[in-house]
Amino acid sequence: MNKLLYSPEAINDLDEIWTYINNEPQNPAAAQKIVSDILDTIEKLQDFAELGSPLSSITEFKSDYRFLVYGKYIVFYRVMGLDVHIDRVLYGRRNYISILFGTLQNEVDSK
Repeated sequence: MNKLLYSPEAINDLDEIWTYINNEPQNPAAAQKIVSDILDTIEKLQDFAELGSPLSSITEFKSDYRFLVYGKYIVFYRVMGLDVHIDRVLYGRRNYISILFGTLQNEVDSK
């Protein structure tokens, strides 16, 4: 079984998703259900780490990143041995490639 490791950005993304749905349509039940369903989808990676598609299937960027789609949300992650690094959980209508590349650039800059 693989170990799921959430980045601070991914945790923040999930918090923002919950807060937005809770506050904008003022629907705490929907907010809880959507975030729980996203987490349930991510948990499948414990048994099937390569379940998602490679990021290179939707962009020219070559990397070890993969993604899963749940409804309107996209989970970006990397598999490293038995560890699955959940890096971002983004709304699909956002410029997620730009956001993700910004995250990747920050990782490169900090090394």
